[in-house]
Amino acid sequence: MDIAKEVDARGLNCPLPILKAKKALAELQSGQLLKVLSTDGGAVRDFQAFARQTGNELVEQTTEGDTTAHVLRRR
Repeated sequence: MDIAKEVDARGLNCPLPILKAKKALAELQSGQLLKVLSTDGGAVRDFQAFARQTGNELVEQTTEGDTTAHVLRRR
């Protein structure tokens, strides 16, 4: 995967990981990938809802230990 930008939102609670993702996506071109790292337990559900509401594609979500990586494709 060719990640255009990565945001480290570990240690931040809702809604900060989503807000950081929204800001980062605004800086990307259509089709580029954003990876967001988070430790917030509700982030998996939050990013799924965010993708549905904004039209950006949630490409994958993977968890290692307490960190979840969310990969979004800019619409």
